[in-house]
Amino acid sequence: MEDHQLINNIANVRQRVRLSAEKSQRKECDIRILAVSKTRPANMVRSAATQGLYEFGENYLQEALGKIEQLQDLPLCWHFIGPIQSNKTRAIAENFQWVHSVDREKIALRLSSHRPADLPPLQICLQVNISGEDSKAGVALEDLPALAAAVNTLPNLCLRGIMAIPAANSDPAQQQQPFQKMRAAMLELRQTIATVDTLSMGMSADMEVAIDQGATIVRIGTDIFGPRDG
Repeated sequence: MEDHQLINNIANVRQRVRLSAEKSQRKECDIRILAVSKTRPANMVRSAATQGLYEFGENYLQEALGKIEQLQDLPLCWHFIGPIQSNKTRAIAENFQWVHSVDREKIALRLSSHRPADLPPLQICLQVNISGEDSKAGVALEDLPALAAAVNTLPNLCLRGIMAIPAANSDPAQQQQPFQKMRAAMLELRQTIATVDTLSMGMSADMEVAIDQGATIVRIGTDIFGPRDG
């Protein structure tokens, strides 16, 4: 992608966030854009950083580690947003600042034990399978309070909130329902866990609905970097 196209794309995404915030009577500064850079080369991430994007989401560990190494001269914040295998927890805990896809206590325990002592706590979102899809990872909504309570006791993690990837739906009313459930779940967690302040939900196709329902992080890939090859 040419740099001018990337610049236009980022400006358009920011405008959508701004308009959605205004419509929902929220502050634009309370909504963070997480640029999903999986499968994109390091030079594209560097170009996005020149436009003021500093938070990037990665799904594939080995690919991400290469980019983190190449871009260590930049003050970037790396979020791991993909499925987590047990044998990947050490590298994730050592190289990322945020993890959005914790859905089992075992994974949380491993991330906590592998987090280096000289780094601040790893910022954690619990992934919720809000639409109950067999094909998606995530804790069931009814099991969320118990998992949150367990994660909140771990010494090297800071539980910040919850994340979801709702099933695609072209009906606006039905599209809104899972986001409403996520908002309610986050507000409930906040009653008992003081650090909870984050709703990671909404992507290129549905970020307006997510922002209306309280998203604090929207994860945008295609509308920033263009369609992925293949």
